[in-house]
Amino acid sequence: MIDDLFNATFGLNPETKLFTPGRVNLIGEHTDYNGGMVLPAAIELGLDIALSRRSDNIIRIVSDKFEEVAERQLSDNPNDEWSDYAAGAVILANETGLLEGGADIAIKTSLPFGAGLSSSAAVIVGILKAARHLANSDMSDAQIAVLARRVENEFIGMPCGIMDQMAVALARPGQALALNTQTLEYELIDLPGDYRMTVIHSGVFRQLSAGRYKIRKEECDEIKRFLMRDDICQIDDRDFQMLSGLPETLRRRARHCMSEHKRTVEAISRLKLENFEEFGRLMNESHISMKDDFEITLRAIDELVESALDLGATGARMTGGGFGGCIVACVKTDEFVPWRDALLERHSDAFFVC
Repeated sequence: MIDDLFNATFGLNPETKLFTPGRVNLIGEHTDYNGGMVLPAAIELGLDIALSRRSDNIIRIVSDKFEEVAERQLSDNPNDEWSDYAAGAVILANETGLLEGGADIAIKTSLPFGAGLSSSAAVIVGILKAARHLANSDMSDAQIAVLARRVENEFIGMPCGIMDQMAVALARPGQALALNTQTLEYELIDLPGDYRMTVIHSGVFRQLSAGRYKIRKEECDEIKRFLMRDDICQIDDRDFQMLSGLPETLRRRARHCMSEHKRTVEAISRLKLENFEEFGRLMNESHISMKDDFEITLRAIDELVESALDLGATGARMTGGGFGGCIVACVKTDEFVPWRDALLERHSDAFFVC
């Protein structure tokens, strides 16, 4: 229990506590910072967070995943430690008036780190929501998500888009979030029960701050400067022809962005119609685009996707920022258990997440 962890560490009961889900992205990868649509879904795994306010500038953080209790200050800069995300959230909560002073925080998670399931966004959103509750603020969940992105962009230095923060702030487990990342207009869609969106970890753990995600973001920024527009997911075939003077690598990056946006728009429509054959086809095409045009998959991921389809999944693709982590597969619910067992038997390093 999160209360037990908090009490054992800090010697008192927390002022507030809450649960924040992780997310899996069903389709729409690397479109959220390029003006495109995304379709993440909240999952049942996530974070329990307990928080109490302090009158000084100290931030103390305990997690069931780490032995030491981290102690930070409101004046701190990031130092590449696990506590950066929590510290950054408390610092921004002070800047925006949700908190006045430090905090004691306990975190229990059922999310595997390095899986691409947004554990960092869940930490930040959860702390900001806890601070909002204590401040009796009427700040909306969408506004919380925007603040959470600021923590990642400005404090952590991670040039991510808004998808993860919006998904964990707005969606409940079993819901998909159809999000226009340009306007932040969104629609919540309940996932039907006859198909299951399941997450399988490849066994290859990743860390986006290692730099490869940042390189893809910089490549997209170069395309934006060339076209003098930020919404490169919205370009059409004529716009794409204008890129003929750019290196082939950048043309492939642009092709992924524009085609992934179109796939996501169509996938949202198919999901509403519960047409999972077509939804699965779009997932498969998305993975091919991530593999060939955006070049963010690994051999272990590609082989896991191939096996998932070979064993009967309607669709399968890498999910998350890339270079390891998980796949998401669409499988008939009544076929799920034998499918999962056969897949894990074939791939000994992989493991079931949810």
